[in-house]
Amino acid sequence: MKLAQVPRVELGTLPTPLHPAPRLSEALGVPVLVKRDDLTGVGTGGNKIRKLEYLVADARAAGADVLVTGGGTQSNHTALTALAARRAGMAAHLVLYGKPPGGPPEGNAVLNALSAAEVTYTGDEDRASVDPALDDVAAALRASGRRPYVIPRGGATPLGCVGYVRASLELAGQLAEQEACPTALVTATGSCGTQSGLLVGARWLQASYRVVGVTVSRPQAECVARIGELGRACAELLGLEVRLPEAEVLDGYLGPGYGKASPEGQAASELVARTEGLLLDPVFTAKAMAALVDLAPELGPGPVIFLHTGGAPTAFVTSGLDA
Repeated sequence: MKLAQVPRVELGTLPTPLHPAPRLSEALGVPVLVKRDDLTGVGTGGNKIRKLEYLVADARAAGADVLVTGGGTQSNHTALTALAARRAGMAAHLVLYGKPPGGPPEGNAVLNALSAAEVTYTGDEDRASVDPALDDVAAALRASGRRPYVIPRGGATPLGCVGYVRASLELAGQLAEQEACPTALVTATGSCGTQSGLLVGARWLQASYRVVGVTVSRPQAECVARIGELGRACAELLGLEVRLPEAEVLDGYLGPGYGKASPEGQAASELVARTEGLLLDPVFTAKAMAALVDLAPELGPGPVIFLHTGGAPTAFVTSGLDA
């Protein structure tokens, strides 16, 4: 199956812009281009929309009437899945780890409420508690006569990765228009689907840039293995005969832990806001930008592409950032 033949529901406002960042470039000493996937057009935007275009299409083909997925209270993925479900005429049931937070909803929890998503909490602070609970919720929905479609955490499936293979093609056209030949693309890496799709796309198109992930969630070795597995399955799905190199994933920027802001990320957010007027979220893009700030000279001579994966709602959360 070729890329154009994979069923897709148009959810996003695409293509997203590729913006030069001249003042940030001056501060870092290398030219930086920002790929604005925070502007994908559903909710407050974000990278998950590209994956959901393919996952929602598959759900429709399966005759589903409710999307079931999970994450943390402040998960960008769950909030955007709930909104995408409404765009597609479906309902959403979200499985969130931990217990319901006290007080009024904040951040992505506001989007969950606005979309009227059903929410189940696992009662367990372990993120992995979501995975078996997804199957339990889906079974209960089937027993009640519903037709659920389960999406794993982060939408990280071979089909979801296709969204970033397609994004690579979009990016190639923009780079040609700007006559830019970048040396690296930097992205936050969480559930690994985005970097997997980008790696497949870069190899398929013989791109000039390295795809560099900054882990904000999992151990580095787990990310490398997971990206390879997802990437190979995605390439097979698309019928692409590409040999994927071992994924390049940077460690050391997780800070206090997953879903928690870091001092380095906060400093990077301030730099980007004060040079380019861009908002970074504290737990994904800020940490990836912290890595770019430290390593920019090593990624040169540039330009370097920074993939802005969204997450704006979590920038305004005060009661906890579980993502």
